[in-house]
Amino acid sequence: PARVLETPFIDNAQMAKFKALQDSAFRATVLPMLFPAREGAAGLEPAMERLFRAADEAIANGARILILSDRGVDAENAPIPTLLAVAGLHNHLVREKKRTQVGLVVETGDAREVHHFALLIGYGAGAINPYLAIDTIKYLVDNGELGDISFEKAVAHFLKAIKKGVVKVMSKMGISTIQSYRGAQIFE
Repeated sequence: PARVLETPFIDNAQMAKFKALQDSAFRATVLPMLFPAREGAAGLEPAMERLFRAADEAIANGARILILSDRGVDAENAPIPTLLAVAGLHNHLVREKKRTQVGLVVETGDAREVHHFALLIGYGAGAINPYLAIDTIKYLVDNGELGDISFEKAVAHFLKAIKKGVVKVMSKMGISTIQSYRGAQIFE
C-alpha cells in the first residue's frame, strides 16, 4: 500500500477505495480484529490464531492487501488490541515467509496520538485509517467546536499533524524513511 500512497495515514474515503480493490495486483480482503466479548481475556489467544488462519487463507485466495479492521465492536464483540493484531500478524507472516506477498492496512478506533501511529508502522502496518478519530472530528465540526473550518480541511490537518509527528519520532531514532521504519520493531 505504501507504494501507491502519498502518506500512510488515510482518511475514510481512501479506506473505502482500499476495500473496493479487486484487481489481481491489489486485491484486498478485510480481516476482523474481533472476538466474542463473553470469552474475556481467555478469548484473545484463540482470536489471534483465527486471525492468522484467515490471513493465510486470504493470501492463498489471492489477496495482496490485508485490511485489519476493528469495526463492529459492540456488546458481543470485543476488539483485539490493534498493536497486538498488527505485530502478531506481521511476525506470523514473516515466520510463514508470506510477509512480502501482502500489504497490511489497519482500520482502527485505537489510533489517536502520534505514538499510536508510530508503533503501528514500526510493527508492520503499511497504512492506517483512524476512523474513530475522523468521526470525532466530524462531530466537532458539525457542532461548531472547531470554528468555521470544513470537515475535509480538519481531517487533512489531523492527518498532516500525525505525519509530521511520526516523521519527528523516526528522525529521533535515526531513520529517514517510513519504508525503513515499517516493521523494524525498534521500540523497547
